[in-house]
Amino acid sequence: MLDLHRLRLLREFRRRGTIAAVAEALSYSPSTVSHQLSELQIEAGVTLLERDGRRLRLTEAGHVLARHADVLLAHVERAEAEMASAAGAVAGVVRIAAFQTAAVHLAAPALAALARDHQALRGEITELESDQALDALWRREADLAICDDYDGRPLRRLRGLTVEDLYAENVRLVVPRGHPARRLADVAGAQWAGGHRGTSHERLIHDVCAAKGGFHPDIKHRATDLLVLLALVGAGQAVTLLPDLARPERESSVETLDIGVGRRIFTVVRDDGLARPALAAVRAALRAAAGSAR
Repeated sequence: MLDLHRLRLLREFRRRGTIAAVAEALSYSPSTVSHQLSELQIEAGVTLLERDGRRLRLTEAGHVLARHADVLLAHVERAEAEMASAAGAVAGVVRIAAFQTAAVHLAAPALAALARDHQALRGEITELESDQALDALWRREADLAICDDYDGRPLRRLRGLTVEDLYAENVRLVVPRGHPARRLADVAGAQWAGGHRGTSHERLIHDVCAAKGGFHPDIKHRATDLLVLLALVGAGQAVTLLPDLARPERESSVETLDIGVGRRIFTVVRDDGLARPALAAVRAALRAAAGSAR
């Protein structure tokens, strides 16, 4: 009998290419991943991995089994969802991956409502960037991802996913109180505060400044916490871009300016789990929280 957990590791190895990358992605030690894949070879009765210089690679049999692992894991999730649907049980664990503002203003209120209405359901939130949240959904480490894009930036599509719009808002230029800027081009020479390199917030600043202002921003300060960005702007040390959901207008030391940029927030779930009542309850609670946040 093939172990589903080990099949998942094999699928991740096909996707990531090294034992170390699988271990890092799934928070295991490399020795644990190597041992589990060796055990899977014994269960399968064929060679799944072979040496290629100093690296390991999948054999043809390994590729075949990894492809079947995708199907098997999907069938298991679909079976679990259909059993839960047949029982009508709004119960169990639903894992939510969400970026910061969505976790604070959408997911947290939704979980509070679910705790009141469905006491047998346990929601778990992990803060992740949108791309990371989709990866977690793909790896079946999350059941629902809350993601965003800006003014139609194309979503990285994956087969077998259902996307539902949740919230739409503006992204605004945030400057120190009393700053003379009235449009984006007025802060072309300013120091900026933004997300870390490679994050969606950094990409947002670069893309918007280039498209709407015709300049490349000088990002001097970097943080993942939007409160840090607001503090830097309020102290007169930077300007930044923030969405309405971050509530920048509540900070008395800053001003916000409309620059004609929007953000779309949406949920993503695997089709295999759509029949699960607990997941449906979480999606409904998120829609209600989004309605209250407007």
